[in-house]
Amino acid sequence: MVIGIPRALIYWKQPHFWETFFEELGFKVLLSPETNKEIVEMGVKVADPETCFSNKVYWGHLLWLDGKVAEASPHLPKRSAGREMNEVQRTPPCAASRHSACDLIFVPRLKANQEKLEYCPKFFGLPDLAKILVKTPILTETFDPRKERTEKTFKKLGKKLKKDSRETKKALEAALSKEKELKEKEKKEFLEKIKSKKQKIILISHPYNLYDEYVNLRMKEKLEKLGAEAIFIDEVPTPLSSVVSHQSSVKFHWEFGKEIMEKIQEILKHETCPVRNRRSSNGVAGVIEISSFACGCDAVLKEFVEKEFKENKIPFLYLMIDEHTGEAGFQTRLEAFMDTL
Repeated sequence: MVIGIPRALIYWKQPHFWETFFEELGFKVLLSPETNKEIVEMGVKVADPETCFSNKVYWGHLLWLDGKVAEASPHLPKRSAGREMNEVQRTPPCAASRHSACDLIFVPRLKANQEKLEYCPKFFGLPDLAKILVKTPILTETFDPRKERTEKTFKKLGKKLKKDSRETKKALEAALSKEKELKEKEKKEFLEKIKSKKQKIILISHPYNLYDEYVNLRMKEKLEKLGAEAIFIDEVPTPLSSVVSHQSSVKFHWEFGKEIMEKIQEILKHETCPVRNRRSSNGVAGVIEISSFACGCDAVLKEFVEKEFKENKIPFLYLMIDEHTGEAGFQTRLEAFMDTL
């Protein structure tokens, strides 16, 4: 059985985690390709006007997986128009000449993280909208630690795939180990970058904007060509004892709000100490925040992020991206920003 995973939006929250989990369970994984013009256009066509750009990109990846076909194999079942897992499992071997390259498309419903802070509301309805948009059966499960332990949710997911709790637990442990390994690698890379003699620019956004080069118009590459050291906010390690200075007055409703503000507090430790009028050699030269057009969550968080850096006298640039964003305009604004530092 082949499980398809859209390489967009929620995928970038835990890159490589889900591939490892399903592969450890014995399934093949088909990732959609890196975002390109064709994928974005497909997503834009099916999205409503009020949908944020990141969601439009996700729909394009979903449609790519649904439209991806491969030569028939006697080992894979014929694609069923049904939605239930048992319908897929009862389907006899494919007799047609062509079929979907993946038997299922994985679209989890992420509602809250381990700290019981909510994800973006747009994440809640992804599985339901996916079932409307594509014919390939959708594999989903609701992850909400406020209602049940995450381990139990994974067992339910494994059960849908006819795997017992022991197999599911082993696959989950392998996926968590892979994730931890990647976090350690990121931490080492961050420590190397922060020691760089180049001007350090912090890029702040959601991981699905930062790590998708087509979406952010190769922002990192452009900054490096301008002689800067680009550091993603996601790369900044967050100590377990980290406390947000504004937590007493501001209650973050969304998981990324608390996460980003914690990482900002960490990066500011490498910055100027205004009281002593002393600047660290590892200081940050400037900050760029990237936001998808029509992102309601970013519209709120942006004010707190900008205020934090302006209080520390660090230059701040806010960029909005959507399907109409021009690369030339982006380049001009980046060059102007670098000239002001």
